[in-house]
Amino acid sequence: MADDVLSELLRPLRLSEIFYSRWEAGGEWGVRGEEDSCAVLHYMLSNECFVDFHDDSPLIRLGTGDLAVFPYGTAHTFAGRPDAVAIQPLKLVLPERAPGSSDVVTIGSEPADTEMLCASLRYDKAGEPALYRALPRVIVLRREMLTEEPLLHGTLCSLASEIARTSPGSGLVTLRAFEMVFVLALRTALERLTELSPALQALRHPGISTSLVAIYRDYARPWSVEALARMAGMSRSAFSETFRALVGDSPAHHLTVRRLQEARALLSDGSVALADIPARVGYQSNVGFHLAFRREFDTTPGAYRQALKSA
Repeated sequence: MADDVLSELLRPLRLSEIFYSRWEAGGEWGVRGEEDSCAVLHYMLSNECFVDFHDDSPLIRLGTGDLAVFPYGTAHTFAGRPDAVAIQPLKLVLPERAPGSSDVVTIGSEPADTEMLCASLRYDKAGEPALYRALPRVIVLRREMLTEEPLLHGTLCSLASEIARTSPGSGLVTLRAFEMVFVLALRTALERLTELSPALQALRHPGISTSLVAIYRDYARPWSVEALARMAGMSRSAFSETFRALVGDSPAHHLTVRRLQEARALLSDGSVALADIPARVGYQSNVGFHLAFRREFDTTPGAYRQALKSA
């Protein structure tokens, strides 16, 4: 069931495009990236670097063979030394990051002794599930753990040579390889690092994960909290309390957000009539749908569609 709920969680993201780069760094260097609507991956090929969120959390050291995944592109600095001062904005180091392209970045005050692969997997922020932002802002998989995951480790090991190829289809192969790394990394975290966040615990909890699959996959069904609790094999009170503790939301509101998320996707599709959308996402009343949409997004469905047309 954990694998099922992970699939349903990631499905609305609609991963679409990638920018990837190979970094060669030496001596004094550091780069600061801004928050972005993409999943970011850093894979260390050699030596080490340090990740800093510039808050009260400790620095994270990444050594050779380590993988860091930032599910929703949290702003961070990565540098060659823990006390690095020569930090440049990522936009200055990589001013052009066209989706589907790649680059080789050489940076630092000395000849390169550090190599890493970086990738940004862009997704549709409108499709971001509510629980997705509750995942840890960074998931670090150490080399020792990766070697125990043959498919993930093998894909990572092949990436260095694959991204250098220019043969037909290489761009698509690289995109799919990085997508696989992303999903396999989340699966590994879900199986082995649940202590990192309540969200990962929710995805592993037998009852809560079952209800989440129902909410994400069958959002149009007329679910009640009682029905979801029965599906989870829990009493209504225990289910609601556990759901809120792990997911950070009530079951009813989580279902509402999932329905409205799908409604936004349908509103972006000009072929779907506005009047047909409420029933397709689980609302029996057009008025109820409009009220819920305005309450959640501070605009009406019609105004939202018109804004998309005007953009």
